[in-house]
Amino acid sequence: MKKVLVVLGPTAVGKTKISIMLAKHYGLDIISGDSVAIYKRLDIGSAKPTKEEMDGVKHYLIDVVEAGGEYSAYDFQKASREIMDKNELSMIAGGTGLYIQSALFNYEFNASKRDFEDEKKYEKYSNEELYNLLLEKDPDIDREKLHPNNRKRVIRALEVKDELGSSIHSFNKKKEPLYDYFIVYLSMEREKLYERINKRVDIMINDGLIKEVKDLYDDGIYPHAIGYQELVPYFRGEVSLDTAIEEIKKNTRHLAKRQETWFRNQMDSHFYNVDPNNIDKTLNQIISDVDAWRNK
Repeated sequence: MKKVLVVLGPTAVGKTKISIMLAKHYGLDIISGDSVAIYKRLDIGSAKPTKEEMDGVKHYLIDVVEAGGEYSAYDFQKASREIMDKNELSMIAGGTGLYIQSALFNYEFNASKRDFEDEKKYEKYSNEELYNLLLEKDPDIDREKLHPNNRKRVIRALEVKDELGSSIHSFNKKKEPLYDYFIVYLSMEREKLYERINKRVDIMINDGLIKEVKDLYDDGIYPHAIGYQELVPYFRGEVSLDTAIEEIKKNTRHLAKRQETWFRNQMDSHFYNVDPNNIDKTLNQIISDVDAWRNK
């Protein structure tokens, strides 16, 4: 069975640096599992690693889809497996639970590809009317994961519901893994992590996040992702910039908490507390455990 090393963790925990160090140690390329970094032009808000940060390590599945385009967990499953199946040991860095599970486990997606004729069918519906129609057909939809303004995703949810009679995340979930995996989940004392998250958002703002999102907004592209969706009300004059920035910080902190809870409960993960003042200590412990896993 092919082996896959997965490095996960919240924004600002040091995931990029540690994943690069691990990749160089084992001579690996990195498959990006980030559902936002997939898209071109979503650079600052997705915290894509820069060329300098990559330090010569090849990265896959970054900037492969135009902003505003479509990319699904099924697409990630197919693309990542094409890479992993060629190597005895592969590495994924970053990613949401669904992306990681779909890649590593025997998930069979049932829904057919999207029908662009459905967009014409619903063109007279406002976003709110379209979302209410979805709620009528699928009252159990996860509202946290599907925002009313994410029109393409709402239409896709309607397609899946009409075709399969089930939710947009319809797939056969089988428990057996297709790969021998080792998940490294990087964590940090919560108060310290939240402080680093707040500072990271401030750095993103200084690096040009507002212009990045405004350029997308002006082109009619509204990414449903933290760091992007919170600025739309500001552009519309509905909230102040300070309020929008605080929303980004708050939503990022909440996401960090949800992600850690999910991986503790849903997958066999190994948790490592990161001391930002002594990353080598964390790295050495990870390498020791990964070596033991590889050799068993």
